[in-house]
Amino acid sequence: MKKRFVAIRYRLEALLAVSLVRVLERLRPDQSSTLLGSFCRFVGPYLPSSRIVLRNLELTMPELDAAARARIVRGVWENLGRTLGELPHLAALEENTPTGPGFEVQGAEYLAQQAARGGPVLFVSGHIGNWEMLPPAVARHGTPFASFYRAAGNPLVDNLLRSLRNRAMGSNVVPLFAKGAKGARGALAYVSGGGRLGMLVDQKMNDGIEATFFGRPTMTAPALAAMALRYRCPVIPGYVERLGPARLRIVVEPPLELPDTGDKKQDLQLLVQMVNDRLESWIRQNPSAWLWLHRRWAKELYRAQK
Repeated sequence: MKKRFVAIRYRLEALLAVSLVRVLERLRPDQSSTLLGSFCRFVGPYLPSSRIVLRNLELTMPELDAAARARIVRGVWENLGRTLGELPHLAALEENTPTGPGFEVQGAEYLAQQAARGGPVLFVSGHIGNWEMLPPAVARHGTPFASFYRAAGNPLVDNLLRSLRNRAMGSNVVPLFAKGAKGARGALAYVSGGGRLGMLVDQKMNDGIEATFFGRPTMTAPALAAMALRYRCPVIPGYVERLGPARLRIVVEPPLELPDTGDKKQDLQLLVQMVNDRLESWIRQNPSAWLWLHRRWAKELYRAQK
């Protein structure tokens, strides 16, 4: 009986998701972005997870007053809504449009260098701006990369999301590795064979290695740093800046200088910290653009909220 109930719930959730996507597809990209962005901006602050955002801001930016924190909470939800609203339209966004929906790439020369070079490359970013636009935009510059993904709890909804992401990639078919041990092994083999891999490394980790993020120690995933040091391959930092409704700028930065102290453990620590510092610098430029909705720091810092 329980399995039957879950199956029915999954179908209903998928029906709602498909219906929403069909509605959004009938709108212009900027209209779709604004519709969901406005909805999430209004509803999001009343949801329990907004308390996590406020706590994170208290921990990391204590200089902000209550009004500033509230503005960031609204901005976080609006950005998330816009990202979801833009997802069905990513495949149709054109590069270097003079106005309106579209995208541009700042630092395209670094992509051209890697396309000409060949061999393994690691792209590193976070959930900033519309992070879903990173893979298709980079692919259009000759450097498509595989990615990790966290499967949605509902497999039918997960299939829908994957189909939207694949559509955005067009003819650039690349693997999607599920998070976990099996996916990690697949990604390692892919990179060792000369593949390009993109990773969003800003999320909560229960294990990993300790590094500083916004002045506080936190467990951080070492996989990207370990692969970069093992294969001595370029690490390209980049993020997405939102310029307007469905108008995006992909910022690609020069490859990081990999540490080479002769001590493997120290090199790993240095590179993990280097990536955290870069993420923090991007987030501080526009705190509303980052997904603050998870408990990124030590559990005890959030216990009073429960």
